[in-house]
Amino acid sequence: MAIIKKVRGKTPVVGDQCFLAETAVLTGDVSLGDECSIWFNAVVRGDVNTVRIGNRVNIQDNATVHCTYEKFGTTIGDNVSIGHNAIIHGCTLHDNTIVGMGAMVLDGAEIPSFSMVAAGALVPEGRVLESGYLYMGMPARKVKPLSKEQIDFFIKRTAKNYVKYSSWYK
Repeated sequence: MAIIKKVRGKTPVVGDQCFLAETAVLTGDVSLGDECSIWFNAVVRGDVNTVRIGNRVNIQDNATVHCTYEKFGTTIGDNVSIGHNAIIHGCTLHDNTIVGMGAMVLDGAEIPSFSMVAAGALVPEGRVLESGYLYMGMPARKVKPLSKEQIDFFIKRTAKNYVKYSSWYK
């Protein structure tokens, strides 16, 4: 069973039909919507501020979701995929986004709907991206617009698939 820890009087709240891997950790002021999956060794820390997570969000192995004390909470919309080893810190990920493996999104940054942050990219503090594009690099730069087919294949399909994958573990 995952580690779910009360911190500063707040206990994580988990929605319906969520999968929490045995080595996942949720602490403090965290709320998960329905059909989310928090994978092996992923950490979601709401100890210093709030973490709000929508429906059908997958936080893959070794990813970290955290926030900044008295300054930046973290908000994640619906149908969001956060890749292995990614760091999401004090930022906003809107509905239907992907943050690739090993990417970092820092305090005050905002990833709009239908956007992709590529593996290994760094979205600096305070950066607000434009919807509908692939972003790559350190710092992340707008590389190309995403087609409807790419949005359907990468963003929507990944969120849907992770709901399916998590069902295999229940």
